Amino acid sequence: MSHSFKAGDFTELADNYSLSRPDYSISVLRALVGLLGLPTSEIDFIDVGAGTGIWTRMVHALGVNTAKAVEPNQNMRKNGIADSLGTSIEWLPGSAEAIPVQSGTAHWLTMASSFHWADFVAATKEFHRVLRPGGMFTALWNPRLVEVNPMLVEIEDRLGELKPNIKRVSSGRSGITTCLTDKLEDSDLFEDVVYIEGRHVINFSPERYLQAWRSVNDLRVQLGEDRFNQFMDFVERRIEREPYIEATYLTRAWSARRK
Repeated sequence: MSHSFKAGDFTELADNYSLSRPDYSISVLRALVGLLGLPTSEIDFIDVGAGTGIWTRMVHALGVNTAKAVEPNQNMRKNGIADSLGTSIEWLPGSAEAIPVQSGTAHWLTMASSFHWADFVAATKEFHRVLRPGGMFTALWNPRLVEVNPMLVEIEDRLGELKPNIKRVSSGRSGITTCLTDKLEDSDLFEDVVYIEGRHVINFSPERYLQAWRSVNDLRVQLGEDRFNQFMDFVERRIEREPYIEATYLTRAWSARRK
């Protein structure tokens, strides 16, 4: 079946996203919680652009007081709710620019691998409204360090052959991340900007690795379905004899305190 993918629309990708996307660095998570300066059990937490809730559930598992997941896409939200059964996470429709909660609701508001889709000015204004005085906003991403594994370099090179100068808007090592410290420092709404990063390794089964590629929105939009299918055929052939695929991830997190 042929699909026409739109930038930022994960409707057709939700199942693969839910099954395949990697966790974030637990060490970075613990460091971020430490910046809040509150007992974990007292933290009211909101994750915006929560996707299927990978990051939301990691924070919830630490034992925060409340956890809300805000996600605009119905399919992503549906998968997130299913994956969060047995937890107290509350799922809500909404976006970075329109969060359906009262003002002064959260000690901590995050966007994990999603802030690049938001309107910076409108979103930070909304975060300021939702956070309590002194509360913290964190934007984080979880890019792969492709260069540490020659096989992954070969796979990425194939992308360049299929579409030269391809732009990876959600890679976490380009786009808004190149200037995010300055943008937050220049904001009239936030201060005390802190950057934290940490590496962790995940061993993917071949099936999960292929699902992870199928969940990438910006890649499918730029390649189009024919070239994307060519790419996936190449990846499948390249990894078919591998028992697992070792991928190193770099969790990168920018935090700022509400003025």
